[in-house]
Amino acid sequence: MWAHRPWIGRFLPSDTSSGRELRAYSRVVNAVEGNTTFYASPAPATVAKWATLAEPGFRFVFKVPRHITHELRLRDADADIAAFVSLMEPLGDLVGGMTLQLPASFAPVDLSVLESQVRRLPAGIHWSVEVRHPGFFEGGGRVALDRMLARNEVERVLLDSRALFRQPPLTDAARDAWSRKPRIPALTEPLTDRPIVRFIGSDDPEITAAGLVEWQPIVADWLGEGRAPTFFVHTPDNADSPGLARAFHAEVGLLVPGLDALPEPMPIEAAEQGSLF
Repeated sequence: MWAHRPWIGRFLPSDTSSGRELRAYSRVVNAVEGNTTFYASPAPATVAKWATLAEPGFRFVFKVPRHITHELRLRDADADIAAFVSLMEPLGDLVGGMTLQLPASFAPVDLSVLESQVRRLPAGIHWSVEVRHPGFFEGGGRVALDRMLARNEVERVLLDSRALFRQPPLTDAARDAWSRKPRIPALTEPLTDRPIVRFIGSDDPEITAAGLVEWQPIVADWLGEGRAPTFFVHTPDNADSPGLARAFHAEVGLLVPGLDALPEPMPIEAAEQGSLF
């Protein structure tokens, strides 16, 4: 997300108006997880607006609508997927990828359905799949999924919720996250040259920080191998997520000299007329 009003005056300029947060957000970080599209497809006019607001070089990684993944369960979904891809075409190079986030009930027994759909996915998109069934994280289920995705050049989203579940929740936001987020093993092996990590932190800042430290050398190694990872940072209330993401990038940059810098954020407060600073 990018329109989180608690960020106004902290990470986004104080005068940012509702509906135009993307302009400033795309100067804080260089990618966003398009979660709203999981719940409903935007109107074409909204997509056109996004194209005018996002900074060049910014990337959207959209979740396809849950109607496709959770209701149709990838069956007879070609037309719906094609329509969603077509809807996002005005964004052009701003589309960094699309994710099929599958329900926890989508199990290894359904792998043939997933493979059939993966083979028919529209070309020209960096596709990824997020699974939540425990059977995809060990033994033959994991091996079969990883081999199938790798041979089709589709990435497996690496979801890390360990920090969230490291201690009982202290806040309402964390209690809500405990009830909704999957408690699954954290994997660190990418399948393509464009790994995607979804890190979910704790309501305890120290636990979140420690979890992010674990990922720094992993992401640095990927960059050294020539991969182009995308790393999303969440916390239960997401209040500090943009700052955590920028700090993570800076720490990885210390391990990878020459790493491209993030954009320069817009000033939080507008300069007074006649002032140079």
